[in-house]
Amino acid sequence: MGKSVLLIEDEPNIIEAISYILSKDGWRVASHSNGATALDEISRRAPDVVILDVMLPGKTGFEVLRDLRNEDGLAHIPVLMLTARGQTKDRELAEKVGATHFMTKPFSNSEVLDKVRAMVGG
Repeated sequence: MGKSVLLIEDEPNIIEAISYILSKDGWRVASHSNGATALDEISRRAPDVVILDVMLPGKTGFEVLRDLRNEDGLAHIPVLMLTARGQTKDRELAEKVGATHFMTKPFSNSEVLDKVRAMVGG
């Protein structure tokens, strides 16, 4: 059985694109679109990788990641942060709160696949 990815993103077109790319590569992909309940969803699913948008309803991706990194048993999960804003301060904040990788939108299909594979040593 393939590895699992939890995509926390609120834009349907991004969800569809990433789900397609990863499913085609053998990943099991689930999505969630609310920052306020994202940590509960991560805990429930215990995915191999989380792809996390920065701008979410309820709570920002930065807040979700900070909470995740403070959660015993979940803190080790690799996280790829996505944002439409690629400013240096966003990258620095993502690094500070514990993002494994950071990627700006728009992105290429191969870039997403390469980053996700790298995060699980594949």
